[in-house]
Amino acid sequence: MPQLGLLRRKAWAALLSQLVRPPCAVSVRTVGGHSQVAEAILTSQLKHEEKPDFIIKVPKGTRDLSPQQMVIREKILDTVVSCFKRHGARGLDTPAFELKDMLTEKSEENFGLVYDLKDQGGELLSLRYDLTVPFARYLAMNKLKKMKRYQVGKVWRREKPTVAQGRYREFCQCDFDIAGHFDPMIPDAECLKIICEILSGLQLGDFLIKVNDRRIVDGMFAVCGVPESKFRAICASVDKLDKMSWKDVRHEMVVKKGLAPEVADQIGDYVQCHGGISLLEKMFQDPKLSQSKQALEGLRDLKLLFEYLTLFGIAEKISFDLSLARGLDYYTGVIYEAVLLKSTAPAGEEPLNVGSVAAGGRYDDLVATFDPKGYKVPCVGLSIGVERIFYIVEQKMKTSGEMVRTTETQVFVVTPQKNFLRERLKLIAELWDAGIKAEMLYKENPKLLKQLHYCENTGIPLAVIIGEQEQKEGTIKLRLVASREEVAIKRENLVAEIQKRLSLS
Repeated sequence: MPQLGLLRRKAWAALLSQLVRPPCAVSVRTVGGHSQVAEAILTSQLKHEEKPDFIIKVPKGTRDLSPQQMVIREKILDTVVSCFKRHGARGLDTPAFELKDMLTEKSEENFGLVYDLKDQGGELLSLRYDLTVPFARYLAMNKLKKMKRYQVGKVWRREKPTVAQGRYREFCQCDFDIAGHFDPMIPDAECLKIICEILSGLQLGDFLIKVNDRRIVDGMFAVCGVPESKFRAICASVDKLDKMSWKDVRHEMVVKKGLAPEVADQIGDYVQCHGGISLLEKMFQDPKLSQSKQALEGLRDLKLLFEYLTLFGIAEKISFDLSLARGLDYYTGVIYEAVLLKSTAPAGEEPLNVGSVAAGGRYDDLVATFDPKGYKVPCVGLSIGVERIFYIVEQKMKTSGEMVRTTETQVFVVTPQKNFLRERLKLIAELWDAGIKAEMLYKENPKLLKQLHYCENTGIPLAVIIGEQEQKEGTIKLRLVASREEVAIKRENLVAEIQKRLSLS
């Protein structure tokens, strides 16, 4: 602070020289001016001295993505979106924030998830916590009775992040939904087929899709003796069985939520069952569950669903799991969740465990909550867990040592001599105009070795070299970067030759 200190002393000296003058010579305006200067300097210095240490960081539960990470993410999103389009979905986008009442209309449980925004214009707003509720609002607002859509976007949830397992407060969701009145289980089966196609295409390893039905869950609670007022609370406890043992879940239901122990034990007999079509048949014959009309409706739909899944050739990837509950209130029918089966990890490493990587279900009543006349538009959909999938793919690439190219540059324009900037600019413009991805160094006279090293370090496959000799002969030297082989090409044939070589690579 030597300069600031000097200014401070000068200000005080000027002020003092004015004050020691005879009263008649003192200019009030001058004294006032020097006082303001001194005060400003002192205030600035105090502010600087009192400023706390500033830590540069991202908010908790968020992250930056490096160019290498963006390449991985874009490949994942390309696989997901291309599958959605293959099944006839149309793209949609909705605002990142909604009216708070819209997001919390269906359930007060969502209050704890929502990030509220400061009131700026008389509206209470919140960041969206999923893409499903905005989609339902869009359908109701535009009076749409059917739509097959996909949407990719960020959502925000105010919950404890687990970065090591790919869980964040800000994360990307990829949703696919079918809205409209259709025959039972046909759209639902297609959603499960899409999940299988995406997870297989991403080559994440073995996976299993658990399915259940909220009507079976509610029917199970009813026949076991759960008071209807506790259905949602007990459902939320059962939904934790993928993270907690049955003993711990039972303790939560009995001690924290006041459920009778004998009722909890009856629930335990059901929620520890999982299997295929044979378990479905067994549940039809169950003396208690078969007394619930609601549960029987769910069982009949699941039986039909398994018939369609068999025709799609994916029945072996599906498990009827009575522990699956899906905590969100808007689900009304079939629900599902895809999990990766733990594979053997390399020596000294823990197997990757990130929970579910895709989930969804049927929500037939959600649109009606936004429609003034309560008109129902049945919907079923799925959401792909991009962050968790990204975490798995990234860890696998680190383990294998696979390198990632952060650019798609195909050709690098090189010169071995000085004063060739204009020729390089004309040449690269010709490549760009032909749709070829090309780069060059932003130097008038770059060194040859630096240019060639850049090609090799960034994985650019081809380099075109122009110098005095090439200019005289009307040729361009084409260099295959990996093998360092060079061939002379006629100037007028350069673009065609590059396109030919790129098409073969």
